[in-house]
Amino acid sequence: MSKQARPRIYNKAGERVQVSDKSWYAMQANGDAEQRTIEVFVYGEIGTWGITANQFVQDLRSMDDGVSPVVAAFNSVGGDLFDGLAMHNALSRLGERCTGRIDALAASAASVAVCGAHRVVIASNAMLMIHNPWTYAAGDAESFRKVADVLDQTMEAIIAAYKAKAPDIDEPELRRLVAAETWLTANEAVALGLADEIGDGVKVKACLGQGAVLQRFQHTPAALLAQLDEPADPAPEPTSDPAPPIPDDPPMPATNAAQLAVLISQRCTAAGISNLIEPLLAVTKLESEAVVQAALTKAKAINDLCVAARLPEFSAEYVSAGLDASAVRARLFDKLVGSGKGFEIDNSLPLAEDPPPKVQAKQIDQPSIWSARQAAQTGKRTSLTGATA
Repeated sequence: MSKQARPRIYNKAGERVQVSDKSWYAMQANGDAEQRTIEVFVYGEIGTWGITANQFVQDLRSMDDGVSPVVAAFNSVGGDLFDGLAMHNALSRLGERCTGRIDALAASAASVAVCGAHRVVIASNAMLMIHNPWTYAAGDAESFRKVADVLDQTMEAIIAAYKAKAPDIDEPELRRLVAAETWLTANEAVALGLADEIGDGVKVKACLGQGAVLQRFQHTPAALLAQLDEPADPAPEPTSDPAPPIPDDPPMPATNAAQLAVLISQRCTAAGISNLIEPLLAVTKLESEAVVQAALTKAKAINDLCVAARLPEFSAEYVSAGLDASAVRARLFDKLVGSGKGFEIDNSLPLAEDPPPKVQAKQIDQPSIWSARQAAQTGKRTSLTGATA
């Protein structure tokens, strides 16, 4: 009897959704009990707002029978390094029955994760990117020193992960490549030992809408960025001939409320921001097509900022409030700095339009300064009195 497990699909908020072509994460087992293969699809960002190591390990453990081959397929810009290291170790524990597959891109933390597999197959048109750990930080000088120490330690963890996959790699050269943010082609990855085999090229849309994150890196190949601008796949041809269009007949403008509502729904769905449909309906009041178009453009920009800050849950709130991009940046920065939850080691560099990080200075303690001055003046008077006596 065929034994097949239902795929488990999660979106960036951690909610289970139906299987679709553009899923963030999937794990499935196919084949008969005696010829079972477990496939893991890590198609999305790694970390809190993407594919967490905790969910990855739990799902893998629940599906793994201890003997079936495991194939972990990656198309990811990376994300949280510690989650990437945990995935690396989970794949490494599977031993020889684990194969890592780079379908399009394994960058940053994803490159660390995939190197945990015993055997790595990279598509002929795929890439693997390695670079230094990076993070945001705020606080006093001592806080920055601690962050620098942690970055040095995580750098050693990155080097150890790559050397576990390629023990014969020249370490000084490896460190140079990591420091330079190096985008490796399939041939280069195999030559270094970070991949074992070149597979057939596949057409995979680059990182499922994570173009803003790709643009954060310093040396992203132009060809990879160009994939983000490719038009959507054409719709299938109708089975019957449609009525011929009327020559020189311009498209009907969206003038009534129903048409404008449909426009918002279609545009939001296509852009992957369906959660903003209701806020946009409320904020535009479906006044006119010009108002709707402007609001859609602003909403997409706000959503991109929230996703880049790893706070996508605030996008609907900010759209409903009618905030502009500058106000959203300020609020997101305040939330990041004031979270008090430490920091995340992430190789995603800031976007060009992101505000520069602020150095948080300690607040002036005026009462303490006044008391110190009073004490100094009192001491001075006592000294003068003693000298006179």
